[in-house]
Amino acid sequence: MSRLLELLDVAAGKGVDTWVGMPSGPADKRAYGGQFAAQSLAAAARTVDSDRPPTNMHLQFLRGGEAGDPVHYDVTAVYDGRTAACRRVESRQAGRLLTTATVSFAVPMSGPEHGRRRIPAPGPDVLEPTGPPGPAPSVPLDELDLRVADEGSGEDFVRRLWWRATVALPDDPLLHTLITVYVTDLYMIDPALQVHRHSMRARTHRSGTTDSSVWFHQPVRADEWNVLESTSPAAARGRGVVTASLVRADGVIAATLAQEGLIAERETRPR
Repeated sequence: MSRLLELLDVAAGKGVDTWVGMPSGPADKRAYGGQFAAQSLAAAARTVDSDRPPTNMHLQFLRGGEAGDPVHYDVTAVYDGRTAACRRVESRQAGRLLTTATVSFAVPMSGPEHGRRRIPAPGPDVLEPTGPPGPAPSVPLDELDLRVADEGSGEDFVRRLWWRATVALPDDPLLHTLITVYVTDLYMIDPALQVHRHSMRARTHRSGTTDSSVWFHQPVRADEWNVLESTSPAAARGRGVVTASLVRADGVIAATLAQEGLIAERETRPR
């Protein structure tokens, strides 16, 4: 079985509405945040009727996790209505609360639609495969094609992450959404540092996501090319914000994302 699919296939736990996500990587590494986001969404979706796809998710990172340990998810039914539902999800390792999330689901309804964007150049077929913008030992990179293209500098800096899964995927809309959530968290807060000519890879600053939100607009195919176009509109008090659009290869905006992250200067240790 695909390693990527295994990571997103949460199993039933011992209690009611409890789920377990498998370890993501080496025991001595920090867990990847996209794992918590995708597994939280997967756990919440297990408790909602399949005719109600997710519409948005908001997740707070409270503590870092261990990549070599399983993650336990507790799902609480906040609301169940005629066409919509809401779930709260908490993740833990060894009893320690790591993340908390709220996820909304709704039956699709007819209404006005807009949201298209011109596909940026160069496209993925011209770019060389780059992998992620930094190390990612807990991510099955052999099952993903990632191509990063940066443009501009200062407050005009734009990052475009072209991506697609390279493994065979079933026609399950939820699974494609889970992979989208998983992949788009890769170094997403990095543009907040890039504005100032720094990077998460260089480790010149304390960095990491503290809050993540995504709004789902249109279906997405994770085995086809998609581009995450992100910029950082503001940063202050050791934290930065990044906003992004996930654009399909046909120009349709499939999702809108926002993250707040820590980008604080490292304290100088006394000799």
